[in-house]
Amino acid sequence: MEYIDNMPLMDLMRSEKMTFVQLIIPAESAHRAITYLGQLGLLQFRDLNAKKSPFQRTFVNQVKRCVEMGRKLRYFKDQIHKAGLLLPPLPASQPDTELEEIEIQLAEHEHELIEMNANSEKLRQSYNELLEFKMVLQKASGFLVSSSSHTTDREIELDENVYSNDNHGDTASLIEQEMHSELSNQSGVRFISGIICNSKVLQFERMLFRATRGNMLFNQAVADDEILDPSSNEMVEKIVFVVFFSGEQARTKILKICEAFSANCYPVPEDTTKRRQITQEVLSRLSELETTLDAGLRHRDKALTSIGYHLTKWINMVKTQKAVYDTLNMLNFDVTKKCLVGEGWCPIFAKTKIQEALQRATFDSSSQVGIIFHVMDAVESPPTYFRTNRFTNAFQEIVDAYGVAKYQEANPAVYTIVTFPFLFAVMFGDWGHGICLLLGALVLIARESKLSSQKLGSFMEMLFGGRYVLLLMSIFSIYCGLIYNEFFSVPFHIFGDSAYKCRDATCSDAQTVGLIKYKDPYPFGVDPSWRGSRSELPFLNSLKMKMSILLGVAQMNLGIILSYFNARFFSSSLDIKYQFIPQIIFLNSLFGYLSLLVVVKWCTGSQADLYHVMIYMFLSPFEALGENRLFWGQSVLQV
Repeated sequence: MEYIDNMPLMDLMRSEKMTFVQLIIPAESAHRAITYLGQLGLLQFRDLNAKKSPFQRTFVNQVKRCVEMGRKLRYFKDQIHKAGLLLPPLPASQPDTELEEIEIQLAEHEHELIEMNANSEKLRQSYNELLEFKMVLQKASGFLVSSSSHTTDREIELDENVYSNDNHGDTASLIEQEMHSELSNQSGVRFISGIICNSKVLQFERMLFRATRGNMLFNQAVADDEILDPSSNEMVEKIVFVVFFSGEQARTKILKICEAFSANCYPVPEDTTKRRQITQEVLSRLSELETTLDAGLRHRDKALTSIGYHLTKWINMVKTQKAVYDTLNMLNFDVTKKCLVGEGWCPIFAKTKIQEALQRATFDSSSQVGIIFHVMDAVESPPTYFRTNRFTNAFQEIVDAYGVAKYQEANPAVYTIVTFPFLFAVMFGDWGHGICLLLGALVLIARESKLSSQKLGSFMEMLFGGRYVLLLMSIFSIYCGLIYNEFFSVPFHIFGDSAYKCRDATCSDAQTVGLIKYKDPYPFGVDPSWRGSRSELPFLNSLKMKMSILLGVAQMNLGIILSYFNARFFSSSLDIKYQFIPQIIFLNSLFGYLSLLVVVKWCTGSQADLYHVMIYMFLSPFEALGENRLFWGQSVLQV
């Protein structure tokens, strides 16, 4: 026990020793001090205003300003993505800007963008209306021309058949009367032309038919061009329609239905000459609007590009300032209202760095009074803090995702550095895949300095953060792949010839009868002749299942042993007597003994049935083992 107690301390094995500190900061240097401490990241403040709501705190107005600036920055980012522009990379160096100046710039840019978008939307709406009017004129002209030509054909037919026959005067007069009445009725036939979305045209036609009780003629044609919807920024297919009807009442009903279905109606003159004149005017105005819209889009893209150049820096600055004011809201003013008082936890090793940062904040803010930093006693348990580097950080995050260790407990992440990649390799043992994974990990590590300064996507950022995890996983995968003798699931004779051969020269019955062992076992890993043989599945499943048992029992024993060291560290004899000792006995009496049997069976080549041994060890402990005897004294040990 003395040897264990005298073992040297290791930083990674346990969380850092923490101390409770109090800061008394003059008001003029508070902002700069919190900023420097935030950049250091080694002090965790306590909330001294936990009973106050967020709106009752001192710096609530500054937080609101940061939130409003964050909203504007998100608006700019959405506009840049909507315009299809790419955010330029963050420049290596940009001049520092005050928060007030950024706030003014953001307000100006937002006002400019809103005004440009409003003008662009109005122009787009006018352009869409003219484009729809043009398509209605083109399509409706075809309907009107076909209708007039049909009437002219009927008039010619009547002239030939009626007025040329003098012997049937009565009949002629009746037909002539019908013709004149039809022409007079036709003068009362009206029409409404417009355009509607393709998805609504069936319901629209059905509603018109019901409202007019079938006393209408509905013509439709697909518009030549799709129209951009400003609200959704998507292209919409439209249908041009012309409804022929008679009577003012029908006209009122049809217009109301058009309004309900968001169908845009446009007046189309019956005179061909007027239609041509209006079409020419519409085309001319469309050309002008296209030019204006293009110029507006170019101007907006130029403004968005200018904003995007500073956007990343602005976002980082606003996030930093909001974090600073959120932290300042956790502090209290003293009685004189001239100083802020804060309390928090920091690692003992970081006290010197924190004091240096506070001195720098006092000097930079030109304060006449220094910041007081002193250690205090605390009743509550300190927070857990683990020092990590770029290699151990990913493993620490994996462990913390399942649960953070208690203060000063043994750190499981140290062992996870080996166990996590190795257990992955046990499942993913293939040295061909492992080489591919190794190459990918080496590329990420080789470009580490370049990739760390770039903004990566979510998937790429995850891969880059776990580059060292991938490295160890690939190395262990190659090792386990050599044990399994699998290269992209194909076995190779890497370490010499197989220990088995066929019963005959043709090997015709190798897959059914089996192979003959003629020399010592394969020097390393699984013999390649097992692949494709009759016994491949039972052999490999048995091998991997027993490996899983051995590794699982080893890992559980490691966890129980760690609990012993934790109990020793916290001087908890109850945990040692009534938790550690029973756990270690029960685990190793059952699964530990099973692991021993597996190893002995592998070493001796015995044919004993381990299922039978483990079951009857409880059901019939005094029964003779017979063929299941693996070593001398086994019966006594089992009892």
